[in-house]
Amino acid sequence: MDPEAPQALCDLCLAQVCCSLEALCSKRADGSMSLIWTPLFPPELADRLLQTMASKEMLNDSTVGIFRDSKELRLRRASIRCCVMSAEAFRLALCPHRLLELDASWASEGLKGASVVSGLVSSPECSVSLQRLSLNGLHLDWGSLEESCVGFSSLLGLRTLHLAYTDLTDDILDDICSLPRLESLDISCTPVSNLSALLQCKNSLRSLIAHRLRQLNMSPSRLLFVLSQLNALRHLDFSDDRLPAEDTDGRDGDEVARQLLEGSSQILPSLVSLDLSGRKMIGEAALAAFVESRSGLIFLGLFATGLSSSHVLTSLRNLKVTGEANENQVCEALRRYTERECFVQKALIQLYRLTTDADMAQPDMLELVLGAMKSHPSSLHVHLVATACVFNLTTQDLAEAMPVSLIRSTITQLLHAMKTFPNHQQVQKNCLLALCSDYILQDIPFDRYVAAMLVINWLSNHQDPTLQRMAVAVISILVAKLSKEETAKLSQDVVFMKQLLAIVQQKAMVGVVDSTLKFALSALWNLTDEMPSAARSFIQCQGLELYEEVLESYYNEPTIQQKILGLLNNIAEVKELQADLMDEGLLEHILILLKDTQVEVGVRYFAGGILAHLTSKAEAWTLDQDFRDAILKQLVCVGFFFCSLSDNRVKSIHLIAFFFFFTARVDNNLGASRERDGVVQVRGKTQKTDQRNPSLLRSKSNGRRVLHKPSLNCSL
Repeated sequence: MDPEAPQALCDLCLAQVCCSLEALCSKRADGSMSLIWTPLFPPELADRLLQTMASKEMLNDSTVGIFRDSKELRLRRASIRCCVMSAEAFRLALCPHRLLELDASWASEGLKGASVVSGLVSSPECSVSLQRLSLNGLHLDWGSLEESCVGFSSLLGLRTLHLAYTDLTDDILDDICSLPRLESLDISCTPVSNLSALLQCKNSLRSLIAHRLRQLNMSPSRLLFVLSQLNALRHLDFSDDRLPAEDTDGRDGDEVARQLLEGSSQILPSLVSLDLSGRKMIGEAALAAFVESRSGLIFLGLFATGLSSSHVLTSLRNLKVTGEANENQVCEALRRYTERECFVQKALIQLYRLTTDADMAQPDMLELVLGAMKSHPSSLHVHLVATACVFNLTTQDLAEAMPVSLIRSTITQLLHAMKTFPNHQQVQKNCLLALCSDYILQDIPFDRYVAAMLVINWLSNHQDPTLQRMAVAVISILVAKLSKEETAKLSQDVVFMKQLLAIVQQKAMVGVVDSTLKFALSALWNLTDEMPSAARSFIQCQGLELYEEVLESYYNEPTIQQKILGLLNNIAEVKELQADLMDEGLLEHILILLKDTQVEVGVRYFAGGILAHLTSKAEAWTLDQDFRDAILKQLVCVGFFFCSLSDNRVKSIHLIAFFFFFTARVDNNLGASRERDGVVQVRGKTQKTDQRNPSLLRSKSNGRRVLHKPSLNCSL
């Protein structure tokens, strides 16, 4: 499906059902939900509804109750992966269905492997129909079974069983291997000590995944004998990922891998896929002999073996290989080893090195990185490298060439990383580097409020100049893109306001003019735009006192002055706060800026705006009346001065419109302007004014101020 295509109607409908579930349901006595009216769902649609509820993290003991109606909502392929559910809710809601597949991997601790099997066996339908069962990551708790005769062997139709990362024992394995139709078995990372039970299914087992079996207590010769008897086996995974902190060296397993490669092609004659990743004692000669004797080989796992760049592999174009030699091998490793943290981390390190100078968009590769982050949400090792890979794959113009939905998912994962690892400087730096893009911040839809809060919270605890510059730049653009509701919510956070003011003060104390100062001033300006609560918070945080000092200190810096005066103009627009600006020293300085013909037009524009707001109503003026008269006189003089300029000075039109509008409100006898229905005519040209906020001429495109819209391209 095209990632840029509109969302499927079926998905939209199911999402709406999930959002309206409470309205569509009634409650049973036990608190579980039941649909008031249930249409007859095709099994595929019922499966997708369950999957949608699980993906939205809304599947629990109450909501899963809608599936108790197994006649209308008929499940066939059920997934409750990572869901919170009790054994009783599982039994009542899912076991009555004629399930073909069930994935209960990594479900909550309330659901044990034993209770899942017991519930399935108790259903006459499931005990025969179930073909695929995944219980990865569950505590089997086999001792809790009340009936000793209940076990995996009672699921007579079972063909595929995944039990990785469970407390599987030799006795349970023996019971499993008695299944008459067992074709695929995953026992990775389990404490089994003996694989002799596999001989029971030697004629049916086609796939065996036995990754990282650290408690095997079998001699290499015995283990090799058992494996060699699996005549139907087509895929064997006997890989191992050793973590540095572990004591075991895995030499027995390495020896088995070596003998397997050196053995005759009559051993495992049907084998077309072999994974020995992580096995260190494999020689290149043994590898070459194995590959040459297996003409039907389609996959070879050689990641972390040191052999993935072997010359024997170069001529086999149809052979898929996991390794570190090139991008294809690394991507194959990320696809196959999703849940193996050690392999994922090492593969990401290789991917980072390979993509450092990427000049072409590679969305498939980015999806693999996101998959690794989602599979290991709390792993610092994975996120440290993954966030660096994200930066490599989205830097410059690469992000613009990728689907918007993919970039949006990428930002979601970056924000998760920032939230999960708030004190890890390198992870935060990687995320900020990836976010620090005009395209991402301006054009991609994501939760900008959450992003702004995460960045400011990190900024409050760190002083690194480089990261500070990036963080403030990101905040500046995020604030400009927030909705009014989000801005209002943000303005209530005093920490946010104080942190930005602290940066302004820090820079002003040393007289620095850099991008960090400019972005901080822009963020404060945008934060107070038509937001009285933010303006009030600014005053309460002693922002006025600081801004007065900065205004005087940076007299010859028009970009700084314009941002300061823009914020003061926001305050002047709020009638309740105008009294806070009635400071004679401050207004005298602003009046000087208005008079000075050497000052840039934009600075004089906002200086006039502030003064016009404060003098527009005589009853609100609290300073000396002569001072007010002097300001009004100067406003009129400046207005006439700009009227005398040539018509091609476009910027002056803004000033003329502004001054005439306000002076007309103050002095009805002023005849130099004619205002009709919000239109000011000046020297034959017509300029519309904003009736709600006459001092601010707005961008037609988005309603935000054009003058202080920040751009990351200018300074970073």
